[in-house]
Amino acid sequence: MNILVALEKEIVSFPGLGWKFNIDNVAFTIGGIKFYWYGVLIALAVGLCIFLGLKQCRKFGITPDLLTDYCLLTIPMAFLGARLYYVFCEWDLYYVKNDFGATMGNIMDFRGGGLAIYGGVLGALFAIYLMSAIRKVPMSTMIDFAIVYIPLGQAIGRWGNFFNQEAFGTTTTLPWGMKSTEIARYLAKNCPELDSEMAVHPTFFYESLCTFATFIILMVIRKKSKRAWTTTAMYFVLYGIARFFIEGLRTDSLYIGNTSLRISQVLSLVLIVIGILLLSFGRAMDWKRKPIPERFIKADLKMQAEARRKKEERLREYEEDEDVEDRVERLAKSSFTLEDEEEDASEDAEESDEKAEEEKPEESEDDSNDDDSDVDEEEIDG
Repeated sequence: MNILVALEKEIVSFPGLGWKFNIDNVAFTIGGIKFYWYGVLIALAVGLCIFLGLKQCRKFGITPDLLTDYCLLTIPMAFLGARLYYVFCEWDLYYVKNDFGATMGNIMDFRGGGLAIYGGVLGALFAIYLMSAIRKVPMSTMIDFAIVYIPLGQAIGRWGNFFNQEAFGTTTTLPWGMKSTEIARYLAKNCPELDSEMAVHPTFFYESLCTFATFIILMVIRKKSKRAWTTTAMYFVLYGIARFFIEGLRTDSLYIGNTSLRISQVLSLVLIVIGILLLSFGRAMDWKRKPIPERFIKADLKMQAEARRKKEERLREYEEDEDVEDRVERLAKSSFTLEDEEEDASEDAEESDEKAEEEKPEESEDDSNDDDSDVDEEEIDG
């Protein structure tokens, strides 16, 4: 990711498709503070991933409270890892000779841009390791569950590159090639061997598609696989392959020193190898996915029962306090109408009458005869 600057409204075109878009990398401004689309999209991606994780975690034997604990450590560690990784690879952009304060100021200026996804993944994995050790929870269980959402976040976040007009590829004649004045300016300055008037590969879009497809595949694998580390290994393999080839097209890659080796491609190969090894060892040694400790499940069940009890108490208090008109209105808006309630009340009354009739003692024959004899005696007396 390049250093962020507030671009003027940019016209981005796809000549082969006949498309043109007016974009601005500033989403909105509050009190003079600019909020960039890149940050907004990352925030939305993180929020969506947390929401889905909390909604689905119980299906995989993980409690929402435990997952929240992991999120509170993992998210800041992921951002820190992404930042440190980028700073390390682009040290010359941040280091000010003989001025430690200025150097640290540059490093801490997150609004200036400079995040790397591989650093974020490494930071998140380290955070999961720490939390698993603290809470004494199987690390593989948590990673296999949570890693599914990383490619979803990547798929959303990559669109920030579109608004920043960055992370694009080399020139191309393909119909979906992309052009803009910012792209032409960058190519003229940094890639003089390329024709700055030509369209370029929208590599951010390629990666967004690949990571979204990875998310769908991992969802299926997580649901069906019972072996530990399988979901994680497949993420390493799938994303490693996609990033290796996409990185080869980009014009803003980070390199190892003065070599021609792209850091992301090297790490992609490492991830692919690690993924294959995990799959092989997991299959050979039959690593079963371990459940989280029972104490978390019991605490969650207790909390759910308490929540239901409080909800029922509030409902009873509400029904006691509401007047007839409010009750009629509430029932009219619900699927259970007032007529349904009256019908049920009528049925209950009929059942009560039938029950009372059955329980009523029958008259004995002697009582009946006594009544008859009394009548006869009265007639005789008359």
